[in-house]
Amino acid sequence: MKTYRYLDLITAAFVAVLIISNVAAAKVVRLGPFGFDGGTLLFPLAYIFGDVLTEVYGYRRSRRVIWTGFALLALASLTFSVVAALPALDDPQVKPFAEAFDRIFGLVPRIVLGSLLAYWAGEFSNSFVLAKMKIWSRGRFFGLRAIGSTLVGEAVDTATFLLVAFWGVYPPQVVGLMFASNYVFKVGVEVLFLPLTYAVVGWLKRAEQEDFFDYGTDFNPFKF
Repeated sequence: MKTYRYLDLITAAFVAVLIISNVAAAKVVRLGPFGFDGGTLLFPLAYIFGDVLTEVYGYRRSRRVIWTGFALLALASLTFSVVAALPALDDPQVKPFAEAFDRIFGLVPRIVLGSLLAYWAGEFSNSFVLAKMKIWSRGRFFGLRAIGSTLVGEAVDTATFLLVAFWGVYPPQVVGLMFASNYVFKVGVEVLFLPLTYAVVGWLKRAEQEDFFDYGTDFNPFKF
C-alpha cells in the first residue's frame, strides 16, 4: 500500500478538531445574529478536513479516518462522563472545581448519543457525495463539489444532532431556529474557507503525488 507524508498529520488535526469542538460545545454563545454552542465555531473545519481527505486520498482512506475520529470521540465522551460520575475528594478547596467540572462535562446521554450519531452520519454523507461528484465531474469543479457535499453533510449532521438531543426538550419552532442558525453558519464557514481549501488540496496533491478517484470503491461505511 502506498505511504503518504501528511496523512497522519491530517488525521491528528481532524481528531483534535472533533474533540475540542465537543468540549467547547458546553457553552452556548452568540455571534451577531447567530446563537449556537461554542463547538460550532471550530466544527466546520472537520468538514473541510473531510473534503481534503476524500479529494486527495479517496473515500476508503477517509472512511478509516472518520472511524478513528468516532472511536476517539466516543472515548473522550465516556471518560468525561465517568469522571463526572465519580465522587470528588472531600476537600473544601477541591469541591468548587469538581462541581464546575460536573456541570460542564457531566454530559447528558442524549447529547452524547446525538453528537456521535450526527458526526458519523454527517461525515460519511459528506465524503460519499464528494467522492461520487468527483467521478461524475471527472475531477473538475472542486469548489462546487466541496460546497455541495457540505450542504448535504451539514444538513444530515445538524438535523440528526438536534432531533436526538433536543426533540421533545424544546418546542419544534425552537429546534427549527437552532437548525437554521447552525446550518447557515457552518455552510458559511465552508464557503469562507474555500480559497484556503483549494490551496491546501492543490498543494497536497502535488506533495503526495496523489489525486484519487473512487472508481470501483466499496462505499459501505461499516468497513474500516
